[in-house]
Amino acid sequence: MGASRHMRRQGEMKFMRQENIRNIAIIAHVDHGKTTLVDQMLKATDAFRENQQVQERVLDSNDQERERGITILAKNISIEYKGVKINVIDTPGHADFGGEVERVLKMADGALLLVDAAEGPMPQTRFVLRHAIDAGLAIMMVVNKIDRDGARPEEVVNDALDLMMDLGASDEQLEFTMEHVVFASAVNGYARLAPDDDNKDMLPLLDMIVEGLPAPEVNIEGPLAMQCVTIDHSDYVGRIGIGRVYSGTIHTGDKILVVKNDGSRAMGQVKQLFTFDYLGRKETSEVAAGDIGAVVGIDSTDIGDVYTDPEDPVELEPIEIDPPTLSIIFEPSSSPLVGREGDIVGGRQLKERLMSEAENNVTMHIEELPDKTGIEVSGRGILHLSVLMETMRREGFEFQVGRPRVLFKKDAQGHKVEPVEQAVVECPGEYSGKVIEVFGNAGGTMVSMDTGSTQTHLEFKIPTRGIMGLKTRVLNVTHGEAVFYHTFLEYGPFAGDIGGRQNGAMISMSTEKAVAYALGTLQERGQLFVGPGTECYEGMLVGERSKPGDMVVNIARTKNLGNQRSATADISVQLTPPRTFTLEEALEYIMDDELVEITPESIRMRKRILSETERRKWAVRNGRVKK
Repeated sequence: MGASRHMRRQGEMKFMRQENIRNIAIIAHVDHGKTTLVDQMLKATDAFRENQQVQERVLDSNDQERERGITILAKNISIEYKGVKINVIDTPGHADFGGEVERVLKMADGALLLVDAAEGPMPQTRFVLRHAIDAGLAIMMVVNKIDRDGARPEEVVNDALDLMMDLGASDEQLEFTMEHVVFASAVNGYARLAPDDDNKDMLPLLDMIVEGLPAPEVNIEGPLAMQCVTIDHSDYVGRIGIGRVYSGTIHTGDKILVVKNDGSRAMGQVKQLFTFDYLGRKETSEVAAGDIGAVVGIDSTDIGDVYTDPEDPVELEPIEIDPPTLSIIFEPSSSPLVGREGDIVGGRQLKERLMSEAENNVTMHIEELPDKTGIEVSGRGILHLSVLMETMRREGFEFQVGRPRVLFKKDAQGHKVEPVEQAVVECPGEYSGKVIEVFGNAGGTMVSMDTGSTQTHLEFKIPTRGIMGLKTRVLNVTHGEAVFYHTFLEYGPFAGDIGGRQNGAMISMSTEKAVAYALGTLQERGQLFVGPGTECYEGMLVGERSKPGDMVVNIARTKNLGNQRSATADISVQLTPPRTFTLEEALEYIMDDELVEITPESIRMRKRILSETERRKWAVRNGRVKK
């Protein structure tokens, strides 16, 4: 495995194993305990001093990662055990970050496949595992949470092996996995070779990593070859290229040749070098083949850049980055309530913030619109884009965004093509008919259906346009019992029109606080998004009608005052709690003529044109209504 699989080069090369290094990736479904397991491996190797206060889930350093319970950015740590340095590469489990997964696996020689002892392999396990099998990694299985009620460790091992077969694992990979299985409870801090032995520490896992997983196979004596697979950014030194050295050694001060993905070349000089050390980085003067390092000093370095010897350049396979499939326009907020909740509202600050994101985040395309009215940000999916928005609102920004737009392309024959996703739904069998119907209405076609004793596994191909708002509809028809996941598959033929939101919106006619009496009469017409006392403004979406066509409503209407009015007359109004939206749900809900307003405290939906009179004029001008 190792470097030899990535290097294309003529002539004889001497490959040898670096026995004092292991490079392993951890792959798992969201919430199967990956980050907790890494915490325990750190504790077992004394990365935390006894008296040190340890934050749970140390790898999820980002607030959002903790709240959403997902890993967004791949991170590197290293631990030392029995004189072997183990570089642990944490991979995102969520499909929107698939590009990240593929790339970071290039640094690994082996992988820990982490599976929940009760749930078994889940959709996202499939997604990450497929990448690891394709990369030719040696895969060791860790069956976690064996202390859970309903744990069935032996069955789960068989399920995971079946999945590996389905995904095209080689006989060699399957045999390796069968021989390298560990049973663990990361929360309780133990790993075992059999589910029922009584071991109480993590050492069996660490022993198996060191003894079982392959050491990197590299050419120490050869010319330098290192590939940048992730980018970090520092305000002080600019971009930092992180990657694995496949051949030779890189030193501080070296003049190196930088070969881009498109074949262009430039010279650079290494100003600083770092390796990974437990949770941090430590500066070093050299990084040898087989190890993972971070390079400072290469101007505007990109993912896929190869750092090599100018005298004797080595070619490495270029890295493909998943193309962006969605774009969203960011604009300064024009809401009547602008500046009430956030500190940063100006268009210039918004532009500067997004342009600095373009520096740090190479998986997004960010550019200003020609007419300067907004900034277009393109990314891999709703989650990918909403993570950026969520980060900005926490920084104190107020801004508004339009409906996500799918990025179409032209094929070689000039035909319009669009991104197509592979969608997977796991749900109780009795709901499968309804799920198939929901997908059919959104332009999806079923690829396979696998009926188990309780759960049915459905796979679909569906245009990215059809995915918008689909999760909510799937959860509604399955009463919240479905697991839904999707990943980019390919660009396919344009699928024609796809139905969007069927029902019209209730739109506020004035800028006032909502009143219980008014809401009581409105809830008979549909579903409300606001409760009594909510600040509303003209043009804001305050609910959804139960039939098509928008309706302008008075949210501040009060009961007519008469002689017989009692002081408690309003109290009798029974209100259903309003529907609240997460950022992703709001983005998927809005139509083309609507915007989502995002502030540190609120997520509001509104019409682009706030005034009803102006909206009518616009509709007439654009031929949307008969005069």
